Formats: sequence, C-alpha cells, structure tokens
Amino acid sequence: MHTTTRRRALTGTALALAVATVLTACGGADSDSDSDADAAGPTSVTSATAAANPLVASFDGGLYILDGKTLKLAKTIELAGCNRVNPAGDADHVIVSTDSGFGVLDATGQTFTGVEYEGAKPGHVVRHAGKTVLFTDGTGEVNVFDPADLNGTEQPETRTYTSAAAHHGVAIELAGGELVSTLGTEEKRTGALVLDENNKEIARNEECPGVHGEAAARGEAIAVGCEDGVLIYQDGEFTKVDAPDDYGRIGNQAGSDASPVLLGDYKTDPEAELERPTRISLIDTEKKKLTLVGLGTSYSFRSLARGPEGDALVLGTDGAIRVIDPATGSVEKKIPAVRKWEEPLDWQQPRPTLFVRGATAYVSEPGERALHAIDLTTGEKTASVTLPERTNELSGVVAGH
Repeated sequence: MHTTTRRRALTGTALALAVATVLTACGGADSDSDSDADAAGPTSVTSATAAANPLVASFDGGLYILDGKTLKLAKTIELAGCNRVNPAGDADHVIVSTDSGFGVLDATGQTFTGVEYEGAKPGHVVRHAGKTVLFTDGTGEVNVFDPADLNGTEQPETRTYTSAAAHHGVAIELAGGELVSTLGTEEKRTGALVLDENNKEIARNEECPGVHGEAAARGEAIAVGCEDGVLIYQDGEFTKVDAPDDYGRIGNQAGSDASPVLLGDYKTDPEAELERPTRISLIDTEKKKLTLVGLGTSYSFRSLARGPEGDALVLGTDGAIRVIDPATGSVEKKIPAVRKWEEPLDWQQPRPTLFVRGATAYVSEPGERALHAIDLTTGEKTASVTLPERTNELSGVVAGH
C-alpha cells in the first residue's frame, strides 16, 4: 500500500497543544535500538543567545541548544518526557521525535517550526543523496523530503510509502529515486524490498532475520543489519554477507562516502539481558566480506561514527575514541575523551554519546553533566561545558560540514 502526497503541517500552537498534555518516556522493543521514540511536546523556553552551527542535546525534560564551536548554552527548551534528536540534513534544522510524530526544530532560530510528520512511535531518521527519510514504526509509514525545503511552517513536498505491516523499520532513498525499505511485522522482521520512483516494487530479499539499522558506503552500497550478518543492496542486486557465528547480530552501522567499508556493531548472545560487545564489524561492500576487530573495551550503540576521511570511530567504555583504518582494521590511535563508564541496562538511560561533524567529535559525559568538543586531527579538546542536567542524546545541524 502506498501513496505520494503533500500534507499541511500543524501550526506551532497546534503542535504544542497536541503534545504538551502527554507525559511519556522513550519506548521501544530493541534494547540497543537507536530508533524507537516517544516524547512530549514543547512547553516553555528560556531566553536565547546566538548559536553558530548549533548542537542539540536532550535531557530528561527538555533540549539544550548549544553553540557548535564554544559549546556555550544558547537556549533551553522544556520538553516533557524522553526526547530523541537527529540531524534534519540542512544547516538549520534538527528532527525531534515526539509522542505524536516527528517534529522539526529550527536549531538556528531556536524554535519549533510547527511542521510535524504525525504517527505513533517515530523511529529512524536517515539522510542520503540530498534526501531525508523518516520511518514511523507505529504505522509503517515512510516520508521522504528534501531538507532544503524546511524553510518555513509548511511541510515540504513529500513522497510517502506505507509498509504492508507496521514494524520497527528503516528506509533510505537512493540518488536514482529507488527506495530501500525494510520488511516485517511487529512480531518478526525478515529483510528489505526496493521500490522504483513510482513506488513499484522492483526487488526483494527476505534472508535478513531481525533486520535493523542501515548505512551507505562509497558507490552507494546500502546495507541493513541482520541477526546473522548484513544484507547489501547495490546496482540493482541484493547480496547477503554472512556472519562467522550462527548468531552474529549487526544492528547499528555507520557509513561514509569516503570508504567502501561500513562500520557495524557485533553481538553473539541472543539470550543476554545486555550484551557488552568488545568486537566491531567492518563490512567491505566491494569484496562482500565481513571482518571482526577486537577493541579491548566494550561500547554502546551510541559509540559508532565516521571521520572526515572515512575513518571508523568507536567510543569505548574505557573513555577513549578509537580511530580505526577501515581497510585494515588497525587502530591508528586512541583519543582520550571522557572518564571510564559502563553502559546502563536500560537503553533509554543516558550514556556517553559520540556525534561527529567534520573533523570535530562531540562527546557527552552524562556522569559529569559535561559535553566536549575534540579535534580528531590533533586529539585536543577544543571546548568543554558543564550543563545544568545530564544529557542523553546528542545531534546537530550538518550541512556545510
């Protein structure tokens, strides 16, 4: 079932009324998921100061908007519940998950625009080839738009597709207009399909149990994670790359246009209450080969990122960012970032988070209520700030970096 349509946005007042009366927390089925979201809407704000290239950090009950260079706190927005944030794909906006859908925050203007993509359990936000794609888990709906059109209070022209069944999923639109979207139900996820620009199915593969997460590599190789490896779509064909273990789950990935190799997590215990992995996966999308690399430390689903030259970056629980050559798997250097930490059992609880923009790594340190900016080239901390509350998620605007 699918449609292509243009919708009107809620006004800022309507958005606030729609969500301000609900107090809720983040929710989701996957303990290592970075995509299930429920949050309540904006209630009030503090006075604002200017913030260049802003960052947005969530805390229990609101959002902080910070200057991207100095980390100076520019504005606090009170937002009931557990809030989730992702880059919108332009120089001004951030997508915020609310209880009623995806809301658009003008981080530069420091205000919600009133544009909202409604639907229960807003999930993954994906940016690729100049398009931003939203997947709403509670409805199975996919919305695709050009983030350059997020410049007012009207929703951009939007391509929509509705999955056959609602599920915890993800989608990505390719440069040629094909849409790769996951397959599944609330009980079982099985793989992915591909639609042409008219939403007609052109390819399908259901050999990816527990499909979760996505990433794009150089040459527009798209991978989704499976409980037994990864599924790659490239040049009109699916290829399954098996894990070396019967259960080798790759649920979170990070890609780079500068490298054909994807960075993924790697878990092997399906019965664990919380598995603290110490190996990462490197998936060579050209050779269709998966390699495991031991780190000597554990990490969380918010630990993976890519550097400006395609380096694989992992924030370990020992407090260091490992810079890994994706071609060889060798750890090039370790950059001290935060104190030692332990991943909490509840995935909704704060833990150090890595967000990379250009050659700067931003790392949160919830235990110290701190946030740091680190130059990936020199390894030096260029700025640090102590905030009123400990932060949870960390994101920012991305265009021009």
